[in-house]
Amino acid sequence: QVQLVESGGGSVQAGGSLRLSCAASGTMHSENCMGWFRQAPGKAREGVAAIHSGGLSTYYADSVKGRFTISRDNAKNTVYLQMNSLRPEDTAIYHCAADYYCTAPSLRRDFYDYWGQGTQVTVSS
Repeated sequence: QVQLVESGGGSVQAGGSLRLSCAASGTMHSENCMGWFRQAPGKAREGVAAIHSGGLSTYYADSVKGRFTISRDNAKNTVYLQMNSLRPEDTAIYHCAADYYCTAPSLRRDFYDYWGQGTQVTVSS
């Protein structure tokens, strides 16, 4: 079983930055992926960014390319999401997710086996 705990959410003005963290505990396959998803009120959960365990392969939603950066520290079992140039439309609950075994990062929700409870990000104009 894998447990995921997110932190780092908060309220910022448009144009600001936040860094989210997701601490993972439990055992995963040596080839795994971690992802960030978000859900705004009244909307479906959507993929934001994903990263392979090797740290070199990443995947981003078009809406965040050039603004968000996903990274991971395997020694700390932690994945990060650096969010810059935030916009009001980025307001959502951000969830961390783990795909126990994967060879390439994806934003397909059904690929992920474990989910965190989420952290709120609010961007005001």
